[in-house]
Amino acid sequence: MTAYAYILRCADGTLYTGWTNDLKRRVAVHNAGQGAKYTRGRLPAELFYYESFDTKEEAMSREAAIKKMSRSGKLSLKNSQIHE
Repeated sequence: MTAYAYILRCADGTLYTGWTNDLKRRVAVHNAGQGAKYTRGRLPAELFYYESFDTKEEAMSREAAIKKMSRSGKLSLKNSQIHE
């Protein structure tokens, strides 16, 4: 199973970080207003950044690390991303 840590950019410019094992479906769920409470009032949200992992534990650990980063740190991740 592949798991992902991801960042969404919400319509108001804020960033939301999460993890999932189905990235395409999770972004669709967020944009349907059925995702996290945080994103529901900030739609639409677009996928800003993601990383893939072999286990959900790795993805969850990376999610926690990203959440501790400053906004500028999160924004700088985009520049290091290989794929969008």
